[in-house]
Amino acid sequence: MEHAARKLVIRNIGLMLSGKLEHPIYDADCLVAMDGRISDWGRESDLDTEGATTLIDAQGTTLAPGLIDSHVHPVVGDYTPRQQQLHWIDSTLHGGVTTMISAGEVHMPGRPKDIVGLKAMAIASQRWYENFRPSGVKVLAGAPVIEHGMEEHDFKDLADAGVRFLGEVGLGSVKDGKTARQMVDWARKYGIQSTIHTGGPSIPGSGLIDADMVLETGTDVVGHINGGHSALPDDQIVCLCENCLKGLEIVHNGNERAALLTLNTARELGKMDQIILGTDGPAGSGVQPLGILRMVAMLSSLGNVPAEVAFCFATGNTARQRELDVGLIERGYAADFVLMDQAQHSGGRTILESVQLGNLPGVGMTIIDGEVRSQRSRNTPPAWKIPEIAGA
Repeated sequence: MEHAARKLVIRNIGLMLSGKLEHPIYDADCLVAMDGRISDWGRESDLDTEGATTLIDAQGTTLAPGLIDSHVHPVVGDYTPRQQQLHWIDSTLHGGVTTMISAGEVHMPGRPKDIVGLKAMAIASQRWYENFRPSGVKVLAGAPVIEHGMEEHDFKDLADAGVRFLGEVGLGSVKDGKTARQMVDWARKYGIQSTIHTGGPSIPGSGLIDADMVLETGTDVVGHINGGHSALPDDQIVCLCENCLKGLEIVHNGNERAALLTLNTARELGKMDQIILGTDGPAGSGVQPLGILRMVAMLSSLGNVPAEVAFCFATGNTARQRELDVGLIERGYAADFVLMDQAQHSGGRTILESVQLGNLPGVGMTIIDGEVRSQRSRNTPPAWKIPEIAGA
């Protein structure tokens, strides 16, 4: 017996952000998704909106792709021993984040560092977040930290088991560029993306990773280019922006001045499409449920970037750099959205002006795979307008 198709219709959208740097705002007031995938958008009068199984009245609010946190350190479930905190992922959903990418499950107590153990933990981590999604959030986990002794077949084994990402290069015993490059190349051969710790030490066992090692290693993402926590000297950051061809990751738990230096340098070089955002939490700085929104507002306001462009850093840029099927309003992509409005009594005439003045928007709803996952956020400031579920 065939299942009945799930049809989501979101109407009365006041502003639609695409996630696309080249075309950040769509001329649209309605979106349709079938079985959790985007099927169409545009003017409601031009779309087939009949037979919706879920109908949402956006009440004139802004719809954007669900935000992506490119750099988190999960452990298991919705718990982090780093700060002894429960429900941090659910709390981050209330900040508009619908997808998280692990940069290594490094806070697991007793984390194994032998080859058999680290492979086993990576595969288990990938599985438990695939099988259990806290509050529906997509946690792309199982990111092993490379250690001396790993050989090519180990990376094939990991890829065959479903592992797609490496944890931060430099958080394990491999701290020289030559060895790291060989392992990163093996990972890439089998379709595993890589990132590298950039900057000074963050936790005991980590060390300085300077621009020379980052360039020699050649990872797919320059992890926390603005430091996690301590940033490299300015000339090294500029060097990385000039010479790296892939993701330049700016994080909340880093140096804000270095973040703006990265943004300004990337703009001068015509490399804004390489900027992606993460929080680098949970960490010593804690958990940042609104960290991605705060980075959007900070970069927009202090970096003089239109807010609709800054939102691309947290959505489409990350989707493209990380090769994901989320983060863009595009046919066939996952129906993952955040609906937001200008925070009450904030400056600016519109949500975009308010964000560019440094204010956070108010999140009114999140949707993942076409299903409503949260409504009025308990963490953002209250918005003027809130979307409503009109029928289901």
